[in-house]
Amino acid sequence: MRKVRVMAEGKGIVVLTPSESKRLIAKAVAAMPEVKSALSTGRVVIGHGGTNSFVAEEILGSKVETWRYIAGYVGKGQLKVTPRQNRLDPFVLVRGQPVKMSLEEALSQFEGGDVFVKGANAVDPEGRVGILMTDPMSGTIGKALPYLAARGSQLIVPVGLEKLVPDVIAAARVCGQRTFNCGIAPGVGLMPLVAANVVTEIRALQILFGVRATHVASGGIDGGEGSVVLVVEGEASKVTQAMEMLKSIKGEPPIRGTEG
Repeated sequence: MRKVRVMAEGKGIVVLTPSESKRLIAKAVAAMPEVKSALSTGRVVIGHGGTNSFVAEEILGSKVETWRYIAGYVGKGQLKVTPRQNRLDPFVLVRGQPVKMSLEEALSQFEGGDVFVKGANAVDPEGRVGILMTDPMSGTIGKALPYLAARGSQLIVPVGLEKLVPDVIAAARVCGQRTFNCGIAPGVGLMPLVAANVVTEIRALQILFGVRATHVASGGIDGGEGSVVLVVEGEASKVTQAMEMLKSIKGEPPIRGTEG
């Protein structure tokens, strides 16, 4: 009788700060077959965003001034926008090489296998993501989405579980730049993206190591604000590999802008 080999199960636990989560997610995006294929034979556009700056670093192998790669963000307890003159241009890569090309020009050349990477401000338990909009013409995503949807290009959205909300669709319904008559933040819209390829910490660990991750807690103090606690399970050797990599990204510094 043939013996069936039973793999030993492993189980680990990790706390990730927002920046550590960004590094993990970025490594996974760079390892995705869709991204590797587009880097080899097509086009990849990396839109603005904090997590996207980490994605750019993993793909390009060089440091990016993160705060200058962010457009809209939440900082100092406010909804803020990096001044346009302080921002870096989005990275456009053709066959893996950065090229000087406007976003509009790059999108006009997109084909079905090309990849657009866009961060998000919200993700819900159903895997739907939402993007806050202060631009009255809906900003980068407003320019990109018609091309991506029409041509069947890949929309990859890296987003950390610190941005988990109960329901992206419900959130979109109560937003709208011109619907607010009071508040302590600028009015915003929220665009839900229902067909995006979403990469959270959970998906990242599956991509990189083939392990299962469960989000069991969130939050923190004393530098741990926004952290997520994950339980990682799977084949013991793969869980060990995952834990070794997670140890290597511990201590990833938080994003700081010109205000410190």
